Amino acid sequence: MTEATYDLDQTHDPELRSWVEAANDKNGDFPIQNLPVAVFRRAGSDEQFRAGIAIGDSLIDLSASCLSPHLNEPGLAAINLVSSSSLNEFMAAGRRAQRALRRNLSRILQHDFPQRKRVAGALIGLREVEFKMPARIGDFSDFYCSIHHATNVGKLFRPENPILPNYRWLPVGYQGRTSSILLSEQPVVRPRGQILTPGSADPIYSDCRRLDYEAELGVFVGAGNTLGTPIPIDRVEDHLFGVCLLNDWSARDIQSWEYQPLGPFLAKSFATSISPWVVSFDALDPYRRPHRRPDGDPASLPHLTSSNDATRGAIDIKVSIHLLSAAMRARGLPPARLSLSNYADAYWTIAQVVAHQTSNGCNLQPGDLLGTGTISGPAPESRGCLLELSEGGSSPVSLPSGETRIFLEDGDTVIMSAWCEAEGRGRIGFGECRTTVSKAV
Repeated sequence: MTEATYDLDQTHDPELRSWVEAANDKNGDFPIQNLPVAVFRRAGSDEQFRAGIAIGDSLIDLSASCLSPHLNEPGLAAINLVSSSSLNEFMAAGRRAQRALRRNLSRILQHDFPQRKRVAGALIGLREVEFKMPARIGDFSDFYCSIHHATNVGKLFRPENPILPNYRWLPVGYQGRTSSILLSEQPVVRPRGQILTPGSADPIYSDCRRLDYEAELGVFVGAGNTLGTPIPIDRVEDHLFGVCLLNDWSARDIQSWEYQPLGPFLAKSFATSISPWVVSFDALDPYRRPHRRPDGDPASLPHLTSSNDATRGAIDIKVSIHLLSAAMRARGLPPARLSLSNYADAYWTIAQVVAHQTSNGCNLQPGDLLGTGTISGPAPESRGCLLELSEGGSSPVSLPSGETRIFLEDGDTVIMSAWCEAEGRGRIGFGECRTTVSKAV
């Protein structure tokens, strides 16, 4: 069987510079080596939503007619797939179409492109646009890829046995809802549900009192697979499109009462937030790392094992969470960082997650979304949710305003960001996933 390859080409050259000056900022999210895609229109307009590619402080409107004369045949074929208000058709076309568009746009955006004045009309400032969900999401599955998160949470409820026996053998996951997936900037309404308060024999129906965020990554499926046909682990990335930020909101008090024996339900289905930008796996290739299991852990079963994945399966993506309370906002204080973790610390890779989900013949479709689960690391400051940071509520988190948090309060804004950086390589980012909590209705 031929293994998927990770080909670095001219689009990854760290020396590339763009005629879009802001793209040359070493601390920016969107240099020419990134080129993530989103669906947008001019803010406040009645324009059709369409696809755009981020570059510096602007985006390239892929519907602009001035681009076509400067694309080769594969590039033209690819850009025709992003003419609608959803990326599903482009996702279904697979990695070849993605790469064709990436290579064409990289050439057009380079600082010495001779016809740059002719394509400059396709640029629109990021401050001038609003975004739409990047795809029609048919299904959403959320996983539990971080053993550090699983251990920290397990210790709160099962201190003598924090990791259950199946964790080291398969990527634990559950099926979520798509109807409540929200885009960054859309508020999250505090949910209501059944809660069993300490010392009580009977539950009450109440506002959630232990609202939490979960810092995750979302993975969009590209080309799907046929029902009944698993995706081999070495072919997984032929079926993937890209990565976004994902905040899987959790009502911890509702969850603790309802989750046994079937797992999360109303504690999760009220909201999941994602960022508008989707970063391609091609852009992430320079930041891949070896993936290793801790000494003494069992080897994965053959369908979850790949020498290619062991060599390149981990991805060095730093994930940051900041919080801005209503009081901090009123006083003009900046957001406070709560945590900084890294997806390279995950116990399960993206390839293993997809190989596992399809191992029973489950069919994935273009636009399906997979969540990594909370990304936490070994250090206290790398815990990716308040349940971990506050140790179940016993250790309040201090804010610069003098406030403390055990869980989120109304008016709190959670700001999630992520980026990759490496020696000899530039920095690429994912933008933000920013969400404010509003009171229950």
